[in-house]
Amino acid sequence: MGSDSRAAEQRVKWVYGAASAGQSRDRYDEWAPHYERDLLDTYGYRLPDAIAAHFTRWVTAPAHVLDAGVGTGLVGARLADRGFTDLVGLDNSSAMLQESARKGLYGELHHMTLGEPLGFESNSFDAVVSAGTFTEGHAPASGLRELVRVTRPGGHVVVGIRPDIIDSHGFRAVIDELVAGGAWELLERTEPYVAMEKVESHVLVETWCFRIL
Repeated sequence: MGSDSRAAEQRVKWVYGAASAGQSRDRYDEWAPHYERDLLDTYGYRLPDAIAAHFTRWVTAPAHVLDAGVGTGLVGARLADRGFTDLVGLDNSSAMLQESARKGLYGELHHMTLGEPLGFESNSFDAVVSAGTFTEGHAPASGLRELVRVTRPGGHVVVGIRPDIIDSHGFRAVIDELVAGGAWELLERTEPYVAMEKVESHVLVETWCFRIL
């Protein structure tokens, strides 16, 4: 393994080892210039492609879409290629938002934190997409409630969630609570798939698609 790959792995482990939301934000700020090269080249990150493909099975353009946990805009780039041009992004890292802004794909970018109240009116979006955010050490399961609130009835929420933390991190409990409460219905839960093909290929993700009721 080359020195660049070793450095990339060290950065990824350092970021994912954050002990708090604030520490995670600070580490993402520092990681932002290396983010895409580390994940795409070293790790073989395929989650943005997979999530975008699943998203477009349920949502068609034009649609007013929130990219929740926008990062550097990798999902937005895939959606733009599929005809989605009305995109809004949020992230808790200012540096990651700056990287997204350089792509010129988002009409709005907001500094917000999933798990906290979002500064959008209820029923603001036709759909929400989120990739690589509801995972270990990142957005909490409680953040799903706000995604429901800001999506209009009949709209869709498409999120990637790691199956190995569904129960331990409270995702199943929140998903079931929202189903039982008539907030949303599950349309699809994919089979687990590999998110990173070159490194950590044991880490699996499922895409969940819900319709807001």
